[in-house]
Amino acid sequence: MIDSYRHKGLRKKLVDQLRQRGIRDEAVLTAIGAVPRHFFLDKAFEEHAYEDKPFPIGNQQTISQPYTVAYQSALLEVKKRDRILEIGTGSGYQAAILGAMGARVFTVERQEALHLKSKELLEKLGFTNIRCFFRDGTKGLAEFAPYDKIIVTAGAPVVPRPLKEQLAVGGILVIPVGEDVQYMYRITRVSETEFREEMLDAFRFVPFLEGVKKK
Repeated sequence: MIDSYRHKGLRKKLVDQLRQRGIRDEAVLTAIGAVPRHFFLDKAFEEHAYEDKPFPIGNQQTISQPYTVAYQSALLEVKKRDRILEIGTGSGYQAAILGAMGARVFTVERQEALHLKSKELLEKLGFTNIRCFFRDGTKGLAEFAPYDKIIVTAGAPVVPRPLKEQLAVGGILVIPVGEDVQYMYRITRVSETEFREEMLDAFRFVPFLEGVKKK
């Protein structure tokens, strides 16, 4: 795996583009500038890794476009040592961005083939602060709860109750909600019983599905 000067230059251009599109969180931009996105793509798409586009990664899944990754990451207001639950590991790129920001990441994937591939890649890249699990994401990951932040990278018809329950008081859940088009929601747990919801911009995500899929 080679991360050349050319790749670094393309990442710098991508960071400039994201800044122009309104991403203001410097920690997010620094992480996107540091993590080699081309490692997370099939060879066929490597040339286009630093374009602001999603790409297929197999198993009817995609790697989100960098703007979406940056947008969701910024909404989380990540602090070093935050415990973050990610639902939908996919390629592992979003987890790597959060890991590069110094968070402790617990990431869940329902497709075994993707889980194994991402786990191997993240270990190879030296992310000791990311733990990968092959699970049904609609149930969250109760044994390590509560989490400071939770991020969902698939479009959910409704917000799964277990995710709200596994959020620490003061914590933030970022999730796209809707059928054909999803609106990004940021949900803050104000107290044990009270949540504050903000509905933000529209996006398109792959659907958030229940259950697991073995290889």
